[in-house]
Amino acid sequence: MQFHLDGFCPGDPRIADPEAAVSKPGPPTPLPEEVDVLVVGSGPTGLTVAAQLVAFPDLTVCVAEAKPGPLQLGQADGIACRTMEMFQAFGFAAAVMEEAYWVNETVFWGPDPDDPSGIRRNDRIPDVEDGLSEMPHVILNQARVHDHYLQVMANAEHPLTPVYRRRFVDLDLPANDDDPVVARFERLDEGREGTIEAVRARYVIGCDGARSRVRTAIGRELVGDAANQAWGVMDVLAVTDFPDVRYKAVVHSADEGSLLIIPREGGYLARLYIELDKLAEGERVANRDLTVDHLIDAAGRILAPYRLDVREVAWWSVYEIGQRLCDRFDDVPASAVGTRHPRVFIAGDACHTHSPKAGQGMNVSMQDGFNLAWKLAAVLRGRSAPLLLDTYSAERHAVAEELIEFDREFAAMFSAASKTAEHELGRGSDEDAPAVDPAVFQRHFQQQGRYTAGVATRYGPSLLTAEAPAQHRATGFVVGTRFHSGPVIRLADAKPMQLGHTVEADGRWRLFVFGDRADPTASDSALNRLCHRLLTNDDSPLRRYTPASADIDAVLDVRAVLQQSHHDVNIGDLPPLLRPTKGRYGLIDYQKVFCPDLVKGPDVFDLRSVDREAGAVVIVRPDQHVATVTDLGDLEAIADFFNPFMLDVR
Repeated sequence: MQFHLDGFCPGDPRIADPEAAVSKPGPPTPLPEEVDVLVVGSGPTGLTVAAQLVAFPDLTVCVAEAKPGPLQLGQADGIACRTMEMFQAFGFAAAVMEEAYWVNETVFWGPDPDDPSGIRRNDRIPDVEDGLSEMPHVILNQARVHDHYLQVMANAEHPLTPVYRRRFVDLDLPANDDDPVVARFERLDEGREGTIEAVRARYVIGCDGARSRVRTAIGRELVGDAANQAWGVMDVLAVTDFPDVRYKAVVHSADEGSLLIIPREGGYLARLYIELDKLAEGERVANRDLTVDHLIDAAGRILAPYRLDVREVAWWSVYEIGQRLCDRFDDVPASAVGTRHPRVFIAGDACHTHSPKAGQGMNVSMQDGFNLAWKLAAVLRGRSAPLLLDTYSAERHAVAEELIEFDREFAAMFSAASKTAEHELGRGSDEDAPAVDPAVFQRHFQQQGRYTAGVATRYGPSLLTAEAPAQHRATGFVVGTRFHSGPVIRLADAKPMQLGHTVEADGRWRLFVFGDRADPTASDSALNRLCHRLLTNDDSPLRRYTPASADIDAVLDVRAVLQQSHHDVNIGDLPPLLRPTKGRYGLIDYQKVFCPDLVKGPDVFDLRSVDREAGAVVIVRPDQHVATVTDLGDLEAIADFFNPFMLDVR
C-alpha cells in the first residue's frame, strides 16, 4: 500500500475521507459506578487488556482515559515478530501486515576510510533470523494499532469504548478482599470540568504511562538512571539521495554522531532517530530548547555527503535515554507477599521505561497486558484461584529486568563514538567515552536478534511454567518460551496453516497432543487412550474444570497433531474428543486434528524435535507460552499441573 504522498494523513489509509478515516470518541458518558476491571489508560497496554477481557461477556470492564479521544499519531511504531503472533490471536495480524512496512533487511553504514567526513555502506543482513517466527517484523503507527484493538472491542458481544476526558485522581484500597477498590476521576469534558466521579472495581490496572498516577497511588516508584544523552526523533516526508532510505539503516558517522532510519508504512514516510548532544549531570533535555530544525540539521550532518531535504515533519520529539524500573508491578507490600493477593496492577511504561531504538517499549508493554488479562478473567469467572494473580508481577518483572539490561548496553553502543583505524575515538573530544567499532556493533545487533524479535522471553519455573517431566520428548517447545508455531495441514479439509494460529485470545488453555508412531485410530494407541481418559476419567482436568453446561473445549482445548499423512487417516475413526459435538445443535467441530506436510515440508515433528516413538503433550497457556510437556500416556502429570491453581466446577 502507498499513501501519505501529498502529506501525512492519520487514520485508516483505505478510507479516502480523512475525517471518516480517524477514530473519534462518542458523546460524553459518565463512568460506570461498578465494574469487574477498571483499566486506567487507553494506550497499547490498556487496550491489549481490554481487547482480551471483552472476549468474556460475563465480565464488566471500563477503560478510562485522560486524553480527549483516540490517539491520532503515535510515538511507537515497531511491531516485533512475537507481537505479530499475539495480533494473530486477536484476529488482526493480516490487516496489520497488509498496511505496515516490512523490515526485511538492515543495512549498516560507517565512516568512509577514504574520506572520514563521509559515510559508506559496510554490510547488510536479514533483519530477522530464518525460522525465528512465521511472522514478519513490521512498522506501523501506534495509533493504527490502537484502531485495531478498538475495533476488536467494538465487535464484542458487549461492545466496549473507552471513556475519554477522565483524569485519575486517587484510589482507596479496602481492608477486606471482598470489598471493591474505589477509584476517583476528575472530569475534563466541557461543562463538567472538575466534577469527581468514583468507580468501584474488583481490580484496577494502571496503564497510564511513565508518569502513572496509579503507580503513585499504590506507593510504587520508577527507579533508575539516565545516560545523559539527548536524542531526537521525527517522522518526515523528505527527498534524499541517500540510497538506503527505504531500508532500516544504522548510520555511524565519524564526527557527527549516529542515526537510525526506520522506513514507515505507505512508501514515503520515514522515522529518524538522531543522536544529539551529551547532557550534563542532572541536566534535562527540556533545558536545551531544542527545535525541529536542530533535528533536521543534525540528521543532515550525519548523512553527509548525502542530501536530506525535509518537506514535512508529521511528528517530532526529543528525549533523554534512561532505564527505570519498579520493584513490583502490583499493590502487595513486600511484607504481605504470599499472604494476600493483589487488587491493583501496573503495566507498560507505568512500571518500566527505556530507550526506543530497539523497538521494545510498546511490544513488551503489550505483552504485560496479554500476560495479565487472561489471569484476571480466569479468577473473576471462577476458573482459577486468586493465587494465579501473584504470578503477573513475578513473571513480568523478570522480563523487564532483562529488557533494562539489554537496553542499557544497546543504547550505550548506539551512542558511542565510531572507532576506526584512522580515527580511534571518532568525535575525539571525550576520552572517557569508549568508542565502538561499527563491526562490533553489527555483531552485537545480530546476536541480539532473537531479543529484538520478541521471542527470547522465557518465564522461569513457577505455578504456570512447571518443570516438564517430558521436556526431552519435545525439545523444540521449551517450557517458559512462547509456543513456536510450525506448518501443518488440517486433516478434515487439507488446509495448510500454522499450528500456532489455533491459539486465539480467548482465555483457553491448549493441549497439543503430538501422536506417536502407532495408528491413531487404533483403540490401544497412546493417543487414543489419552483422549478416552481425558473424556471419561473422574480425575481428568476436562471433567473437573469444565462447567457441565459448557462445550467440552471451553476451558481446555485439546488438539492432535498426527504423524501420518492427511490422506491416510479417516477423521471419523478418531476418538470422539477430537471431533467433539458443540453448540446448541450439537454440531461436530472438525478443526481439532492436524498432520505434517509430508510433500512440501517441513515436517513439524522434525522442525520442533518431537519424539516420533513416544509423542508428547505440549500444554500451552492462554498467552501462548509453553507451560509444561508431558508424556502421551501420563494423564496424572497433566492433572498435577492444573490442580494447584484451577478450581473444580463439577
